[in-house]
Amino acid sequence: MELIIKIAALAFAVIIHEVAHGYAAYRLGDPTARNARRLTLNPLAHVDPVGSILLPLVLILTGSPVLFGWAKPVPFNPAYFRDVRKGVMIVGLAGPASNLLLAACTGAVFRLIPFEGIVGLFLLQVCIINVILAVFNLIPIPPLDGSRVLAGLLPSSLLAPYLSLEPYGFIIIFGLLWIGALDYIFKPILHLLLRVL
Repeated sequence: MELIIKIAALAFAVIIHEVAHGYAAYRLGDPTARNARRLTLNPLAHVDPVGSILLPLVLILTGSPVLFGWAKPVPFNPAYFRDVRKGVMIVGLAGPASNLLLAACTGAVFRLIPFEGIVGLFLLQVCIINVILAVFNLIPIPPLDGSRVLAGLLPSSLLAPYLSLEPYGFIIIFGLLWIGALDYIFKPILHLLLRVL
């Protein structure tokens, strides 16, 4: 039951994250996500066969210490934005911001009404998983959302070399997770946010 609740909380968090990207782009004038029918809470619209099913399953079956995966990215077209750099930054921030907002809401509900049993566990997991998702996605390694923010702040001369890392981004992230290098930054921020919430 605990595993089912965690999976449900994770699916909910990921869907909200992806829809937030698409909705932010839509508000900036880009209809791509809407036209692709990705502004929906239907989980099937966001499942990536490799990132959502195959890779996590392989990692679980092989006893990997790292569990890793991704949803199907919501498409957007920066050509619709008046200010491309600013627009890409806003779209990038929308996902983690939606997760932090959801974590704050569930944390507040849990404090005001200390539910027990399945409801309490679900609220707790939604809060924890959304914080993890937000902080992880703000790591500035392409293609994570943090890279979209950093790309908007970098001088033009450094932009192309930085974005050229994207094809290797998941390999870099997986390697850093495997050796525990991200723990030194990742865990203190997580613990601080979860204590506050």
